[in-house]
Amino acid sequence: MKTKLGLLYGGKSAEHKVSLQTALAVIRALDLEKFEIHPIYINVEGHWIKGPELSGPVENVKALEFSTDNQLSPLSLAPALFHGEKQEAPLDVIFPLLHGPNGEDGTVQGLLELLNLPYVGNGVLASAAGMDKVMMKNVFAEAGLAQVNYVAFIKSEWEHSKEEAYSKVEAKLGFPCFVKPANLGSSVGISKCTNRAELETAFVEAFQFDRKVIVEEGVVAREIEVGILGNDYPECSIPGEIVPKTDFYDYKAKYEDGDTALIIPADVKDEEYEQIKEMAIQAFKALDCSGLVRADFFLTKDGKALINEVNTMPGFTPFSMFPLLWKHTGLAYPQLIERLVNLAKERHEEKQQIKYTF
Repeated sequence: MKTKLGLLYGGKSAEHKVSLQTALAVIRALDLEKFEIHPIYINVEGHWIKGPELSGPVENVKALEFSTDNQLSPLSLAPALFHGEKQEAPLDVIFPLLHGPNGEDGTVQGLLELLNLPYVGNGVLASAAGMDKVMMKNVFAEAGLAQVNYVAFIKSEWEHSKEEAYSKVEAKLGFPCFVKPANLGSSVGISKCTNRAELETAFVEAFQFDRKVIVEEGVVAREIEVGILGNDYPECSIPGEIVPKTDFYDYKAKYEDGDTALIIPADVKDEEYEQIKEMAIQAFKALDCSGLVRADFFLTKDGKALINEVNTMPGFTPFSMFPLLWKHTGLAYPQLIERLVNLAKERHEEKQQIKYTF
């Protein structure tokens, strides 16, 4: 029996285009002898549109951007609520290929939980906490994980007292520092600041994308990343290193320039890797993650690892860091997708054993 796999992609997010590229890559990699592919597109207005079952790979992302003629309610994913004369068979697993808010932040995961559908990746709590960089870093601090110093602000607080906000950054962090929207990925809206003028501009930029920003202390270090795969017994990939040719790894360097070096495996000492591996798995468990996570670290010259963040739905094209890390660890892209689908089924089956009455 083939697995009926629903691919959920697009989304009402600044990372809409990234999600489309991810969906295209996954479709091209899926084994049609094992999977039925059912695309579900969420356009930039937030409308859910069901596409026809795919009988083969598609040429480009344009073929995945369906018109609103086949618009549906998200609730129609539930078997009992399918519309039409003939009730359709339920999808076996949903694979949310969504990045950023309204997809990676626990909102879609909550819907799928209510519909009791198996889905790939992290649950509501891990997704929400992993999306919000402030909450994530607070959890890491509670878990005793070493990280850079940081401060956070909400938009109304900043608008009421901008001078106080800038002074707090200068006093607690100094320069250089990085200003980021708290709830966004793919390096959207991030600025490096080396003086007050740049800091003021960075706040305006970041608040365009979120009501909350985080400001982090700059540190001279290498950027090392690892992939985590599993549920209750997570495994860690070999390490990789990002060497951007720009001043830092921003959106343009990630998705447009194409000249950022991804070095796999990273040249790290055994004891440095063991430190990173232990911290990555600890972070995975602290957030109650499941399925997949990419954990990003700073590695200082004296060999100290500082956790930067985790990404609960990392870039997932064959050329993204997470799949490349697992490819070099011994798990090819098509097999990685199958593994994630199986982990989703495993977690769902475990949840069905929970008692809700007594």
